[in-house]
Amino acid sequence: MGKGERTRERILEIAEAAVLQKGFGATSIDELIAEAEITKGGFFYHFKDKNELARALLQRYIDQDEVILGRLFDPAEDPANDPREAFLQGPEGFAGLVADLPAGHPGCVVATYCYQERLFDKAVRDLNRAAVLGWRRRFHTILQAIARRHPPREAVELEALADMVMAVMEGGIVLSKALNDPPVLAQQVLLLRTFFKLLFAGPAADGSPLAFSPNTP
Repeated sequence: MGKGERTRERILEIAEAAVLQKGFGATSIDELIAEAEITKGGFFYHFKDKNELARALLQRYIDQDEVILGRLFDPAEDPANDPREAFLQGPEGFAGLVADLPAGHPGCVVATYCYQERLFDKAVRDLNRAAVLGWRRRFHTILQAIARRHPPREAVELEALADMVMAVMEGGIVLSKALNDPPVLAQQVLLLRTFFKLLFAGPAADGSPLAFSPNTP
């Protein structure tokens, strides 16, 4: 990584910490250049305006998130694995990751942008929406594979169930911050694991393997 790339990454690191702490609107370019120890011209060399910074910051977060989710949940998409057993390892792994953060999870850029979406242009809003849809597709695919081999005990909409995975994770972040109790996030994620373990524990409630909505295009 060259000097210019290191400077750009440093700006993004500082910006992410500030945005997660106090929001995008309250984060100024002046404070970023002061902490990064660069000139204003140096900042605008990397980002033409604050919206371009917003897009770059969001894309960086999405890319990092994909790496983490992939490491945790990609084994559930491997045909060689039992998708249910592989999927159940994901929440356990995530709980372990956040337990190793002494100050708790720093927050989610995607969620923060939702709260302040009027500050951003359409490109940023579209990218944020695409990130959430990407989460949905990832877990919907996995849940379809699980349901084919382990029909759920109750009739459920798999796409809505896919949304629930990230809803619990994001909600756990909010709870842990509001309560100033970092372990709450891991607790919620492990409860999610228990829910899925029970839901896919055996045959469907009516005895039919079609007691779920596969939501197949």
